[in-house]
Amino acid sequence: MRLLRLPGVYRPQADTWLMTRAMREARLPDGARVLEVCTGTGALAIAAVRGGAGSVTAVDRYLPAVLSARFNTRRYPVEVRHGDLSQAIDGAPFDVVLANPPYVPCESSHDAGGAAMAWDAGADGRRHLDCLCDRAFELLSPGGTMLVVHSSLCGIRRTVASLRDNGLKTSVVARAIEPFGPVLRGRVDFLERAGLIAPGQRHEELVVIRADRTER
Repeated sequence: MRLLRLPGVYRPQADTWLMTRAMREARLPDGARVLEVCTGTGALAIAAVRGGAGSVTAVDRYLPAVLSARFNTRRYPVEVRHGDLSQAIDGAPFDVVLANPPYVPCESSHDAGGAAMAWDAGADGRRHLDCLCDRAFELLSPGGTMLVVHSSLCGIRRTVASLRDNGLKTSVVARAIEPFGPVLRGRVDFLERAGLIAPGQRHEELVVIRADRTER
């Protein structure tokens, strides 16, 4: 699909397409009320509507992303909001939650600004993932499903364990090996020092994790 992308807005790429495939294979219910966090261009929100969602609430904390997504989803039942998971989200709980959060480890302990807001996520890459895991149960309706995509660099088992500890049935439903992109290639020294990659490693595994609120 052709999408408007203002300068600095995250470009849909391998993690986006892996998530789209996982969403299609999950056979999410027709008419579902969907929340997408960290929407970027709105690509996943559009894919959700095309897959049968009745409505989508899409959220991003980077204003150029919000403006891009509003333009791209203008013909769809999508509401795009400026905000993030640290705030209450009107309309919760939802039938489906989709998340492609920032997950790239970085040396700085400070919040990223500009385009880096789409990927920087603290020293272990989990600044936003941990918040998402903690809030997942309350964001989902009974019987609801969350799909979240991230890199093995920030701990697949940690995400699975955290979601299970928060009351959700959880499993990995999609995997893909991808070469490092420009951001990770620029951080290999830090990643090696931090023990997040092996010496000489230049690839990562992307995963989609599914979490279901089975309580009804």
